[in-house]
Amino acid sequence: MTQTNKSTERATEAKIGIFFDNSWHPSYNNRTIPVINPTNGNAFTEIAAGNAADIDCAVRAARAAFDGAWGQLSATERGRLLSNVGLLILEHFDELATLEALDTGKPMKQAKADITAAARYFEYYGAAADKVHGETIPFMNGFFVTTEHLPHGVTGHIIPWNYPAQMFGRSLAPALAMGNATVIKPAEDACLSSLRLAELCAEAGFPPGAINLVPGSGEVAGAALSSHPGIDFISFTGSPEVGSLVQIAAARNHIGCTLELGGKSPQIVFADADIEEVIPVVTAAIVQNAGQTCSAGARVLVENKILTEFTKKLSTAFSELVVGTPEMDLNLGPLINQTQHRRIKRYCDQAETDGVPLIASGRVADDVPAGGYFVAPRLYGPVPLDHPLAHEEVFGPVLSLIPFSDEEEAVKIANGTDYGLVAGVWSGDGSRAIRVGRRMVAGQVFINGYGAGGGIELPFGGMRKSGHGREKGFEALYEFSASRTLVIKHG
Repeated sequence: MTQTNKSTERATEAKIGIFFDNSWHPSYNNRTIPVINPTNGNAFTEIAAGNAADIDCAVRAARAAFDGAWGQLSATERGRLLSNVGLLILEHFDELATLEALDTGKPMKQAKADITAAARYFEYYGAAADKVHGETIPFMNGFFVTTEHLPHGVTGHIIPWNYPAQMFGRSLAPALAMGNATVIKPAEDACLSSLRLAELCAEAGFPPGAINLVPGSGEVAGAALSSHPGIDFISFTGSPEVGSLVQIAAARNHIGCTLELGGKSPQIVFADADIEEVIPVVTAAIVQNAGQTCSAGARVLVENKILTEFTKKLSTAFSELVVGTPEMDLNLGPLINQTQHRRIKRYCDQAETDGVPLIASGRVADDVPAGGYFVAPRLYGPVPLDHPLAHEEVFGPVLSLIPFSDEEEAVKIANGTDYGLVAGVWSGDGSRAIRVGRRMVAGQVFINGYGAGGGIELPFGGMRKSGHGREKGFEALYEFSASRTLVIKHG
């Protein structure tokens, strides 16, 4: 049997229940949610529809672990366990990549990149676990003052469907490195890799209760997790609307949270940029994962001096894009579900009704299955600044081209949305590139490039409606811990 068939077989035999104390248990209501293959619209397995009782069970298991065996481990011991998970992910690389592609519909090359990144999260935070240092503070004579970083306790993690394996590592690894016990609620649309990763964490040697997982809908399981009084900190990635609900729930329990809520990220292309270098990066930044990426470069701002030449070359690049199934391994796969498919269609239909020019479009491969959520990538422009395509997060393979005349106008347009997640600046003038980059309202700014292959080491997070708090890099370790000051009087 091929690796693909083995992984498909595992997926169709996914555990129907919740994961706590390192094993699977039946959910309280025994209800299930069908798992839909986005390439054909058919259900191929099911997951448990966890509820508040299941969340409570998982939180209690986490608390017992934090107060017990897990909480007693040293930082070095925690790091070794995280490193073990990284190795196990690589040992099960093909299986996990196939699961990820099957569940999300993304091309195999993207799924493989995601599994590599998931392993890297555990490697990075495994090595960092015993390197979070406090500091000494000069104070009055007769006193010695020092600070230390402590785990919050039990942390809740609500992760999205667009990068399930990556998000499992991105959210859990730093929390575990700091010594928190965790409860994760993966997205119901794509969580098979998360279910398998939870098993691998148990296999790696994590004490029972350190990692707990409850599948289910956001409205039920997600809401129960974010509002549970036994949770000490919440990490959420999703929409601004749901993020507001999570933040309200956290505030009611007087706990902190990190929110990553998407964006409408610009890439500014000045006339002195290397167009041949820019075109493939701009194209990849919007079609990666079918545009279902929070940091997608959804707006390309082009200086008028090169607008005609740039538009022609970008149009050629878009016209060569092809959408297909995971095994075809083309430029992009289908959207995740019917809701997303209808959403993208509404935006495109509105653009047509409003007379926004369609510059170029890719195509869907001829032999894709019927019923799949395929949509051809589209390039529109010039897009008026008051049009939804210029300021709303589409979350699909739709790129808006917007011209500008000078540096000031470019900055104004780039910062002219409610979001502030990522920005890109392209220019052969180093001084201008840095100057403009520093004026961007964004948590990450790339100069003469965009994206960083997962960027595990690079702090990531938003401003404005893109959220607050930072994930990735060392900053995430500080988010998942609290500082304590020790004041010692010695005479």
